[in-house]
Amino acid sequence: QDGRGFGIGELVWGKLRGFSWWPGRIVSWWMTGRSRAAEGTRWVMWFGDGKFSVVCVEKLLPLSSFASAFHQATYNKQPMYRKAIYEVLQVASSRAGKIFPACPENDETDTSKVVEIQNKQMIEWALGGFQPSGPKGLEPPEEERNPYKEVYTEMWVEPEAAAYAPPPPAKKPRKSTTQEKPKVKEIIDERTRERLVYEVRQKCRNIEDICISCGSLNVTLEHPLFIGGMCQNCKNCFLECAYQYDDDGYQSYCTICCGGREVLMCGNNNCCRCFCVECVDLLVGPGAAQAAIKEDPWNCYMCGHKGVYGLLRRREDWPSRLQMFFANNHDQEFVSLLVLKDLGIQVDRYIASEVCEDSITVGMVRHQGKIMYVGDVRNVTQKHIQEWGPFDLVIGGSPCNDLSIVNPARKGLYEGTGRLFFEFYRLLHEARPKEGDDRPFFWLFENVVAMGVSDKRDISRFLESNPVMIDAKEVSAAHRARYFWGNLPGMNR
Repeated sequence: QDGRGFGIGELVWGKLRGFSWWPGRIVSWWMTGRSRAAEGTRWVMWFGDGKFSVVCVEKLLPLSSFASAFHQATYNKQPMYRKAIYEVLQVASSRAGKIFPACPENDETDTSKVVEIQNKQMIEWALGGFQPSGPKGLEPPEEERNPYKEVYTEMWVEPEAAAYAPPPPAKKPRKSTTQEKPKVKEIIDERTRERLVYEVRQKCRNIEDICISCGSLNVTLEHPLFIGGMCQNCKNCFLECAYQYDDDGYQSYCTICCGGREVLMCGNNNCCRCFCVECVDLLVGPGAAQAAIKEDPWNCYMCGHKGVYGLLRRREDWPSRLQMFFANNHDQEFVSLLVLKDLGIQVDRYIASEVCEDSITVGMVRHQGKIMYVGDVRNVTQKHIQEWGPFDLVIGGSPCNDLSIVNPARKGLYEGTGRLFFEFYRLLHEARPKEGDDRPFFWLFENVVAMGVSDKRDISRFLESNPVMIDAKEVSAAHRARYFWGNLPGMNR
């Protein structure tokens, strides 16, 4: 109703910072069972996992922009993204009346291969502009434009998305919007980055007071590469995404914001950094991205001889800052050793399963070779446990990326890195004292609070205990709530 397009039922691409453009469908706030979206934003139901997000209209594209929004590298790597593409194109082909040739099947036909062949046909159709009907054929039928008709089953749940169960029509929006305000505020803050940067240009605001990655005013540290602030969310995103690489050898995301739909790749053979067009035009200056495209080869803002490009000012000590930025984070793997020492507990042997070479280097330097590294946890066998043991304490924390509900492309507990929890579960049981051995034995498992209810329930069932929540704000300036499962004395205080 704000006249900015993207009505209910429309198929769209949505952008969440740090992830590729993702297919979704505009839905009514009433369907989500939550509060109304703020003006200039829309509720989007994501294909693939059926989750909801509030997205500002500037971060939406019509599905007809398939050729520019579809990301082949993500499609090759992420099963959830492939599932989402399959689901949205199923809906699109149904609306457009497009029929694809059936794949020959027999008793030995692999269903996944049949789906892959059909998906390939649909992607080729989408890349060709959804012909013959074009974008017009993707418009939602009239009954889907009215969110108050009791047709949720027919409207929103396709066979491929059956895992998502929509709320019943009688469900009302919550009266309290306390939990929803931060989400809306985050979207609004992202849209105000341009205004804040303008204030910096007018010398009305200090660039160190804003997060140059997203525009947030909740700055907690300095950006390690450029003059400017950084918020805690962007720090976490930077740590996870800054050194993810595509098949072409370049970083997957922008060096400034760890996002970006269209990126400029450095022409220096010794550099693999990327900068998104949005950040370049905003911080360097309007038209800077287009000028960089024409320059061949183009040396990025980390390789150029100048240190200042508009508002983008490279820090002179960025190598040491970047090292400290990651070193402080890497040392978290060995914080338990520091805690044990602080408690006055004698540690005879400390064994760590670690695959990151940088993290291993930090541990070796800071702990003077007192840590025994055993590589990938999946290669640790029962024989190893017997040789290295007996153990008094087992501590673990599997990666949270595939468990966190913040990640729209998460794979859950049973796929991707989520499965590493079961490696902890396996080693925990192999390290336990055998029957008749009465020696004390303690264990602790940690993970993110923002996980799905089913994942939390399954972890609790396997570990036969419920978690306690502890926030890092109790011992530091950072707000990082975590779940802890274990049998340490005093955990429930």
